[in-house]
Amino acid sequence: MKDSRTARRTPVLVVSGFLGSGKTTLVRALLDDAQRRGVRVAVVSNEFGELGIDQALLGKLGDGYVELEGGCICCRLSDELVGTLQEIHESVAPDRIIVETSGVALPFDVQINFWREPVSDWAGEDIAVVVVNAEQLAQGRDLDATFEQQVTSADFLVLNQIDRVDPGELPRLEALLRELEPEAPMVRSVHGDVDPLLLFPPESLRDGSRRRSADVPEHHHEQFVSEELAVEAGVELEQLAERLRDAGALRIKGFVETAAGVRVVQGVGPRIEINEPTEPPAAELLGRLVVIRRA
Repeated sequence: MKDSRTARRTPVLVVSGFLGSGKTTLVRALLDDAQRRGVRVAVVSNEFGELGIDQALLGKLGDGYVELEGGCICCRLSDELVGTLQEIHESVAPDRIIVETSGVALPFDVQINFWREPVSDWAGEDIAVVVVNAEQLAQGRDLDATFEQQVTSADFLVLNQIDRVDPGELPRLEALLRELEPEAPMVRSVHGDVDPLLLFPPESLRDGSRRRSADVPEHHHEQFVSEELAVEAGVELEQLAERLRDAGALRIKGFVETAAGVRVVQGVGPRIEINEPTEPPAAELLGRLVVIRRA
């Protein structure tokens, strides 16, 4: 996650993880949810080889799907990724973009490309979610430098395929991941079933000009709940950051009129960022934060 590039900008989700962790399954679940909600999503997938397996698994997305072959988008294909993202922005104009990396790519190196021109002119918040195969972790397979670097680059960790391990093993597996990445929020999943609100907070607070309603509905999904937090005008920046860290939320997002002026607030776990918005939000959005936490 970077700065306050939210107003009228396209959020980008980087889905990373070692080979066989379940990245494509997670992406497919996010696409299914977006289709139900009428949200336009474009997918960029980096798959080794030329079989087009990911495209077959994800279904036909037309111009909203681009597959980059023959390399890794965090290094040799980085220029091609920037060009692809710009082309998608100009031709498809999606509400969201998902970049699914290969099993050997490093998410942070991919995120750097969102700061390159011309993508930096329109790209919004970027989040790296790293999917971990619980069975692989339990067996100690392929836990080399690539695996470790992926985990330590995560904004969010998804311990996936937990149905393939003894439930009593889960605390130990989570502890292993915590040794590598102590702060990123972590959730458990089967078949990539992760609440989309954790990865893409409600659109109503991302862009006031496009929201359907000023109301933020309370949303329940398994272990998570979203709610609205009211923040008084004139709050000091340090006081606000401390209060939000103490809230223990997984995600926080919204606009606040602080003592220093209007600011956009974005939080992932204990990481709270408060910055100037690129454009002023609608007045009715001020002082309202969406907070997503465990139920």
